[in-house]
Amino acid sequence: MNEIFKALSHPARRKIVAMLRSGPMASGDIAEAFDMAWPTVTGHLNALKDAGLVETEKSGVSVLYRLNISAAQEAVAFLMDMMATGEADTPPEPAAAKGAER
Repeated sequence: MNEIFKALSHPARRKIVAMLRSGPMASGDIAEAFDMAWPTVTGHLNALKDAGLVETEKSGVSVLYRLNISAAQEAVAFLMDMMATGEADTPPEPAAAKGAER
């Protein structure tokens, strides 16, 4: 889980994830969306891949990247639980609030 949040900490990586929501993309098409050197984009793609957020598939001479929905869902579920909006138990009510009800 730490690797997922570390990967999502960079705005370029979040943009890549958003781009891949519409479907798989070739690495060259992803790189064209950024004003940075190709090796930098490759580094961002590798960080997302290492975190399990994207998967790769060789297509001829290019590499297609696709969003790994299950990893993204895991991160969202964790955040929802942290915010007590998921299915996890809600935290106990603070003692000060209980005393105010009397």
